[in-house]
Amino acid sequence: MLSEYRHTRRVQFYETDAAGIVHFSWYFRYMEEAEHALWRAAGLSIAPPNAEIAWPRVSATCDFHRPLRFEQEFDVWLRIAEMTTRTIRYACVLTAADTQIATGSLTVACALKLPNRPMKATDIPPDVAARFEVSAGARS
Repeated sequence: MLSEYRHTRRVQFYETDAAGIVHFSWYFRYMEEAEHALWRAAGLSIAPPNAEIAWPRVSATCDFHRPLRFEQEFDVWLRIAEMTTRTIRYACVLTAADTQIATGSLTVACALKLPNRPMKATDIPPDVAARFEVSAGARS
């Protein structure tokens, strides 16, 4: 079972603003990339073809501590902070050379996505839940 994952990445030019620092919206994308990498490491896909469930975001936060700049390498540390029967909450820390860049969280809900019907919350499938566990070192 997986409870955390480290995703290493480099800032691309198109992710920066006119001041040469990463635009705030990219931090949420970085967290989502790490989430998808965690799922792949668990042998899963968060969006397999023809899936009847989806994982909409129900909450996302990010606090910025230091800027990231073009070509800077950084790590996205993602931990499962909480898991209920229907949701997973991730705690995230972005670091560069042992400096904390940002902290945040994502909460995703498991939802049925049936044709011509609105999404509806449902329990996390047992085969998915069995691949993950709450991290002992999760940061809220």
